[in-house]
Parts: sequence; structure tokens; C-alpha cells
Amino acid sequence: MFSRIRAHKVSFAHAIDGFVHNVKTQPNFRFHLLATICAVLLGIYFSISYFEWLTLVFTVNMVLVAEMVNTSIESMVDLITLERREDARIAKDVSAGLVLVSAAMALIVGSLIFIPKIISAL
Repeated sequence: MFSRIRAHKVSFAHAIDGFVHNVKTQPNFRFHLLATICAVLLGIYFSISYFEWLTLVFTVNMVLVAEMVNTSIESMVDLITLERREDARIAKDVSAGLVLVSAAMALIVGSLIFIPKIISAL
């Protein structure tokens, strides 16, 4: 039993290391974290509903996970080859596109939640 707990503790430590690596080395990840903080503060300020919080949390999670998957794919491609190859470019471009799509959808979700509240506050 203790070996299982130790294994989970080690896995959790590696996961934290991965998150910290993204924060330290990825400017876009830091930007998304800043956007997350802004969205949470707006949510608190406007007292958004439970469903809106649920939608916001899911959307933020989607963007942050997409950014981490992008970092992972780019690192793996760089590990495999540093040559300029078409298949490596495609892998990196598609993973960057993943982040772009998720961030664009997050912007739409945030707009649908917050723009009506901002307008009614004015």
C-alpha cells in the first residue's frame, strides 16, 4: 500500500514539475494564466451564476490543457529532429492551431458571459 502512495506522490511531483516548467518557459501559457485571473476576477465582480462558473472553468481548463499539449508536442518534435522537415512543421503548426482554436472559443465564451453584464453595468 505504501508503495502505491509513494508512486502517486512521485507522479504528482512530476505533474507539478511539468506545470511549473510551462509557467517558467512559455510566455503564452503565462498570458493564458493572466487571462484566467482576469476572468475569475470578473466572475467574482459580476457574481456570475453556477452554470456560468461551470462553463468558465471548463473553458479555462481547455485552453490551459491545449497550451500544455502544444508545449509537449513541440518538445517531442524537437527531441526527434532539429532538421527543418515538413512533417515536423505540420506537427508543430497543428498543435499551435489547437491552442488558437481553444483560445478563440474561450474568447467567445467569455464574451457571451461578460459583455451583457458589462453593458448592463454601464
